Formats: sequence, C-alpha cells, structure tokens
Amino acid sequence: MGSLSIWHWLIVLVIVMLIFGTKKLRNMGADLGGAVRGFKDGMREGGDKAADASAPPPQVTGKTVEGEVKSRTEHKA
Repeated sequence: MGSLSIWHWLIVLVIVMLIFGTKKLRNMGADLGGAVRGFKDGMREGGDKAADASAPPPQVTGKTVEGEVKSRTEHKA
C-alpha cells in the first residue's frame, strides 16, 4: 500500500500539467537547470579559491610621508 504504481504517477503528472501548463513547467525546468549549473560552477570556483587561500597574502607597499606642522594659519573669507 505504501508504494504508488506507474498509473498513479501518470495521473499526478496529468493533473500537474493541467494546473500549471506545459510552458510554465518548461520555464521552471530551465530555471532549475540554470540554478544547478550555477551551483556547480560556484563549487568549482570555490575549490580554486581554497587553494589560493593557503598562500600568504601579498605584502602591500606604499609611501609614507612624514612631516611637521610649524604654524597654523586660519583663512577667513
């Protein structure tokens, strides 16, 4: 009693197609496929970034300007 036969699944499929229509089901299938593809690409890129994370970050070099203020003037307009 727990398992459904092929006829039950076909009836459910026909009812779903009548409710949603074939165009909407096709769009949902395309969206689902795109989401799965994006997930796989993200997992592949995540593996590449994990390998890069083990390397030390590059050292940032910059210029430091040292100076001293000798007097302070105020300009009034």
